[in-house]
Amino acid sequence: MLTFKFFCYILFHMPRTKSAQKALRQNIKRKATNVKRKIELKSVIKQYKKLVSEGKKEEAIKFLPQVYKKLDKSAKVNLIKKNKASRSKSRLTKLLK
Repeated sequence: MLTFKFFCYILFHMPRTKSAQKALRQNIKRKATNVKRKIELKSVIKQYKKLVSEGKKEEAIKFLPQVYKKLDKSAKVNLIKKNKASRSKSRLTKLLK
């Protein structure tokens, strides 16, 4: 899950103090969860767009609250900005019309 560049940084720039070591461990865990959340968000949006493009509007309307939930949660945990979440919700809703 770690990128090669990040892995090389860890190898050659190991922190010296205990607090810096702990901070690095926290950063690695947070990066992993952020990457996972971002992938989940993108996959939900992709599923929704696929439903809309196939013309399955009924299913898309039922799926829309899940998309909203993912966008709101992502904005809440600062994965994306609040305005981006609202802009995305607006644009995704427009696709139905």
